[in-house]
Amino acid sequence: MKEADLIKIEAIQIAEAFNIKKLRAEFGIEPYSGSPSEIFYTLSDKKRYLYIFDYGVVVFANYTAVEKKELILFVQNYATTIVYLDLFEEYLIEIDKSISKVVIKNDYVLVPYVDPSVLRIIMLNIGQSVALDYYEVLTDALITSSREYILELEQHGKLSISKINLLKYIGKVLNVKNSIVDNLYILDDPNIVWDNEELHLLNRHLKTNFDINPRFKDLDYRLDIVEDNLRLFTDVLNVRESSRLEWIVIILIFIEIMIALLFH
Repeated sequence: MKEADLIKIEAIQIAEAFNIKKLRAEFGIEPYSGSPSEIFYTLSDKKRYLYIFDYGVVVFANYTAVEKKELILFVQNYATTIVYLDLFEEYLIEIDKSISKVVIKNDYVLVPYVDPSVLRIIMLNIGQSVALDYYEVLTDALITSSREYILELEQHGKLSISKINLLKYIGKVLNVKNSIVDNLYILDDPNIVWDNEELHLLNRHLKTNFDINPRFKDLDYRLDIVEDNLRLFTDVLNVRESSRLEWIVIILIFIEIMIALLFH
């Protein structure tokens, strides 16, 4: 296989989110296609391709290590929060003009030809896969914290977490879930697949290969479990606060009675 017949794709989770509008305005090159949530560049001088998503993922095609590093430093200027979790995925495109249809494998795809539309579909799915990796990491952390609180309830019959920390935890859970809901569009098929049967099949097979839909549904299910636990924790905290208020009232009444007895 000649090097020219191979295209290396690399997707990296760089940030929680990008300011796509500002990044596009200051990038200095007109994109091949774009929207408020993503931009796709074809850099014909070196046959490089670049796909940037507002959920913090950048996908490179035919970039050298030096070029990739320079680009990462540039896009970090438009990030809300940098992610340091080393989340990335590599994939190969092999071009074989002798075949008649696409062949999808775990770590590469075999195609009869490549054009910007084909590259965009492949890079899109790899970018989605890395984004799901990131949300899986966040959800795992929430599940672990939730399990620790449940174990504490089981062993001690109470929660030691303060009201403020519980509210922070609730905010963290809701923030993760809202981020996923905001990015529901990552499951939508791009418009270019609707009028092209080959692109439609390629997109569908790649989604199956990367388990995009099942992974997304699993994330949503696990976050629902965490939310159910949050309701339980909130109820326990409310009971604790209610009991504390009752004791405060009892103490105040006792003090009032003692004062009345002392002065009469």
